[in-house]
Amino acid sequence: MLYSLHTKQKLPISLEQAWDFISNPKNLAVITPDSMGFKTLSGDERKMYPGQIIHYTVTPILGIKLQWVTEITHVVDKAFFVDEQRYGPYKFWHHKHFLKEIPGGTEMEDIVHYKLPYGFLGRFMHPLLVRPKLEEIFEYRHKKLVALFGEMK
Repeated sequence: MLYSLHTKQKLPISLEQAWDFISNPKNLAVITPDSMGFKTLSGDERKMYPGQIIHYTVTPILGIKLQWVTEITHVVDKAFFVDEQRYGPYKFWHHKHFLKEIPGGTEMEDIVHYKLPYGFLGRFMHPLLVRPKLEEIFEYRHKKLVALFGEMK
């Protein structure tokens, strides 16, 4: 089964500021909860570009450290980029990040499509563990971006 997660957030910063922050792979650690044990091992030394491979470790549950490798497959300056899992905890992971200038700031939109491994077990674990964890991560990102940049009125 293919699942999706869709979030939007409005920030009171310019499109250029939003793009500079979100397109810097080093900032992924800034907007990821400490509980995830997120660490970039390689690939974050440059601003995002198509073909970029980024290698991380994450510890999403029960202290189990996992390797995760993503590829930045598409980048349109100040508009969007896409990351796709090449190796990691998901059977399929496709994450689109969109930015759009709006009156008074920038709207950020994330659309994630993902599929879990392990057949029935994966489907069983989705509502119990996986979906709540993803929602927690994106809620943390929302709060962290508000703390960094403020909130649209």
